[in-house]
Amino acid sequence: MSFQQWLSMGGYGFYVWAAYGMTALLLVGEVLYLIQQRRARLRTLRRLARMNRSESR
Repeated sequence: MSFQQWLSMGGYGFYVWAAYGMTALLLVGEVLYLIQQRRARLRTLRRLARMNRSESR
């Protein structure tokens, strides 16, 4: 079996590799989204902590 035959996956290579690519893209997008959400929540917590400190003075 040559590399080209393996890559073509018996004629279904386009669909197989497109599925792998889409899955990888969605996983990367999910990780980036979670990082963004974490940063936003940390900003909110910091802001609330500052407000709480200023009220207690």
